[in-house]
This record gives sequence, structure tokens and C-alpha cells, in this order.
Amino acid sequence: MAFEGLADRLQSTMKKITGKGKVSEQDVKDMTREVRLALLEADVNFKVVKDLVKRIKERAVGQEVMESLTPGQQVIKVVREELTELMGGEQSTVAVADNPPTVIMMVGLQGAGKTTTGGKLANYLRKKHNRSPLLAAADVYRPAAVDQLETVGEQLDIPVFSKGTNADPVAIAREAVEQAKAEHNDYVIIDTAGRLHVDEDLMAELEQIKAAVTPDETFLVVDSMTGQDAVNVAESFNDQLAVSGVVLTKLDGDTRGGAALSIRAVTDTPIKFAGMGEKLDQLEAFQPEGMASRILGMGDVLSLIEKAETNVNEKQAKELEEKMRTASFTFDDFLEQMDQVKKMGPLDDLMNMIPGANKMKGLKNAQIDESQLVYIEAIIQSMTKDERQDPSIMNAGRKKRIAKGSGTSVSQVNRLLKQFNEMKKMMKQMTGTQKGKKGKGMNLPFM
Repeated sequence: MAFEGLADRLQSTMKKITGKGKVSEQDVKDMTREVRLALLEADVNFKVVKDLVKRIKERAVGQEVMESLTPGQQVIKVVREELTELMGGEQSTVAVADNPPTVIMMVGLQGAGKTTTGGKLANYLRKKHNRSPLLAAADVYRPAAVDQLETVGEQLDIPVFSKGTNADPVAIAREAVEQAKAEHNDYVIIDTAGRLHVDEDLMAELEQIKAAVTPDETFLVVDSMTGQDAVNVAESFNDQLAVSGVVLTKLDGDTRGGAALSIRAVTDTPIKFAGMGEKLDQLEAFQPEGMASRILGMGDVLSLIEKAETNVNEKQAKELEEKMRTASFTFDDFLEQMDQVKKMGPLDDLMNMIPGANKMKGLKNAQIDESQLVYIEAIIQSMTKDERQDPSIMNAGRKKRIAKGSGTSVSQVNRLLKQFNEMKKMMKQMTGTQKGKKGKGMNLPFM
């Protein structure tokens, strides 16, 4: 996950101050020094770090902290609020034109992921906002760029306007907008050409396209893994094109995350979206508050809710809640839930969004091997209908049959049965039927 090193360092720093009944100026000084070092190591812009630490220090030694009943926690609140403000404060929305279509122009350097991100954005607008987008292939220079966008459109079943590689990009953009009007597409996402570096020819063409279609949004696509170079690129594009939003790609990768924390402050341009994986459904609306909370180990409830709303059936969720409350949850329900959770994205990412998960016994630093879920599914699918409904009927002979049918061992079947029972107890506990009891940490089966 992005920010992993920064998160570990900041969480360690915050832990030292959390339980303090009284916070001295020296405590604040020590804490802000650690915060400064952590941010610089994460490749955050030096001026941004200096300003942020100054604001944290001023607030942390102020009355709101010193006169608080829990000064340690109040300091953490200050750090979270300042990190949130650094990344934009509130979630930034996508424009909606008064007279459709809304035109979004995607710009950026070659290799940043513009083409794929354009497809992801179209998919996001269709699924999340019930829009009807049109993709426009205006990158006529990069080999196979047009083919790539057409392939993405085909995979998503989203129309692509293209005129091949010999047409004028400005004309392509203009005609794409006209087609969108005729076909009643309410969004046009224009994939423009990138270069290996910012140059005058690139900027001139982008300015011509912008003048021709007057986009409602100009999104700069930035590779998070390029560190401070990403900030420099953002400044250059913003100076000439007045960028309205930034999309960070590869934020799920092994990156220090400094770009995400710097771009908003340096360019005063909001981060609109973050690419969290290579799949075409792995684009998230950027939540500054949620990201700040994740960095500090507090989870990201807003993003978790958004994922759940997109992928989880509300009626099924209510039925599941009732089954959890009455302890009538079965292996059939478990299979159904596994399928819905897998649609929400990698399990490691979901765990990072749950507040306090990094402190739970058995889950801290857990490496979740999703390939092992295949064995769980195989075991359940090898059970009879009666066995799935009532696992207590399973004797040695039944377990042996299930193990053979699923290509696993009897010990793996026993382990799943044991952990399924533990999970049912935990579910009852979470829904309040066993208030007052302390839950035990539980590892996922086979993990």
C-alpha cells in the first residue's frame, strides 16, 4: 500500500504521545521533529513539510490541546486535520455540464496511465453515477494507443470514438463531442497524447484541443511512483493548461506517497481520483480525510462504505445482518459473502480501511494470501446441501469425502469448520447478542 513507510513511522510517533495525561512543549517538539523526518523520507516537498509542521506545532501547543482532558489524543486529532487539509480538505466532485455532454480532457506524460485511467473513469461514472460516457481516442502518436483505448472500451462495453492514427487530434476531439450530442452520451472523456517529458509541441496541441472543445474538466494523470518529479510535472501542466484536477495512478504500489501529499499544496489543484490497481474497476474517488486516517492507522470508513455501496446488494446485506444476529449464518451465506467481498478489491486494502484493524490480534501485519480462498470455496462446494446448512452433522466419513472432493486434506476441512464456528460467535458478538464478552483475534482460514 502507498504511504506504508510513512504510516508506520507516524503511527509509531503518535503512539508515544497518545496515552500522555499531560503534553509538554518538549513532547510536541519531539513529535513534530519525528513527523518532519517521516514526511521528508516519504518524499514530500520540503516547503510543504515546513509549513505543515509549523501549523501542527502552533496548534499542538495551543489552548485546544493543553486544556483538553486527553491532550495526547488531541494532538493526533490536530495531525489528522492538518494532513487532511494538506490533501484538499474535502472530497472534490466531478463537474456536470448544464448542457450535456460534460467534457473531460485527460492529459499527462507518456507512461502515467492516461489511456487506462480514461477507461476506469468512464466505468466509474457509469457504475457510480449511472452516466453514459463516450471515450475519444485523440492520441495518434503513441503506437497502439488507439487500439488500446478501443480494447478498453470493448472490455467495458463503453463506446469509443476514433478516426485512426492519421487524423488531426483537434478534429477528433471536436467530432467526438458532436457524436456524443447526437448519441445522447452525457460525458466525453478525451484521451490525449503524452510525451516522455513536457515540451512545447505537446503543450501547444493540448491548448488547441482545449480551445476547440472547452472542457469542463482537465484532469492531469500523474504516476505516484515518480516522487517529486510528479510535483514538477503537475506544476508545468497547471501553469499552461489550468488543470482542474489530478488523478494519481499506482497509489497501490510500493511508493512513498510524497507526491500525493505535495501536489495539492504546490499546485492548489484538487486530487480527484486515485488508481488503486490495474483492473478497470480499481479507481476510487480521492478522500482526503480517509487517506489521512489510513496514514495514521485509523482506517478509512468513507472509502469502505463507498466500496460496499457499489458492490454489496442492500437486500442481501439486511438478510445477512438478521442471520448474524440469530446465529443462522450458513456456509451458503459464507460463499455469497466471499463473492461480494472479492468484488470490493484486494483484502489487504480492505483491512487497511477498517479502523483499528492494524491493532487487532492476529491481523496486524497479516499477509492475506487470496489464492487460498480457492481452497475454501472448493471445500464448501464439496459439501452437500444439508452439510452447508448444518455443519454439526459432519462425521469423520463426511469430512474425508469432502477433502477428497476438494483436493484438500481432512485437517484443512477441520480447520475451516473450527474457524467458521469462531466467526459465527464473533458475528453474534458484533451484532450485540453477546455484549460484554471479549472477542479473540481470528485468522482467516488457511492464512
